[in-house]
Parts: sequence; C-alpha cells; structure tokens
Amino acid sequence: MNILAYIIYFFITGLITILAGWLFYHNGRHFILYFFKGDVGLTDSVNKLLLIGYYLLNLGYAIIMIGFWEHLSSWQQLIESVATMCGRIMITMGMIHWVNMATIYLLGRKREKTSQVLPAPQP
Repeated sequence: MNILAYIIYFFITGLITILAGWLFYHNGRHFILYFFKGDVGLTDSVNKLLLIGYYLLNLGYAIIMIGFWEHLSSWQQLIESVATMCGRIMITMGMIHWVNMATIYLLGRKREKTSQVLPAPQP
C-alpha cells in the first residue's frame, strides 16, 4: 500500500509544484518588474532564481516527508495519508510564495529609498 501511496503522492505533488511554479514565474514577472523599476535584466535573473529555488525546496520537502509516513494497511488510510501530505505541501508552497513576494517588496522599497538618497550625476 505504501508504494502506491508514494506514487500517487509524487504525481500530485509534482504536478502541483510544477504548475504553480510555472504560473508564479510567468505572472510574478510583472510584479517583480514593477518593484525593480523596469530593470529587465535584474527582474529576469531574480525570477529564474526564485523558480529554481521554489522547485528545489518544494520537491525536496516532498521527498523528506516520505520519511515521516506511517505504514498503511487500508484504502482509507491511503486516501487520508495522501490527502494530508498533499495539503501540507500546498500550505508550504503558499507560505514560501508569500515570503518570496514580501522579500521582493522589501528589496524594491529599499532600492527605491537608496535611489532617492544618492545625488544626481553631474554632467
């Protein structure tokens, strides 16, 4: 039973992680671009770094969670266990996304403040 649960869990977790990461990557670019004041090079670099880190962290967390799985002996336990583990992954993904966006917001604000303090270049 555990092997079947692992297969179902990895399929669901992998699918959710890849699709959510792809959506965050494409739609989050505009948000990051706004906070980095149109700096396309920096925005694309940060966006790619966030995507790779997101994949590694979530898939690594999914693999680590296998170690905490109990022995399953019924279909009911299989369904409950897979649903619980997938729910934990989704909550973790939401928290990671929130932290990433808060960090980008704070970096954008810090960059905005430092650009106001610096004197204008003299011709």
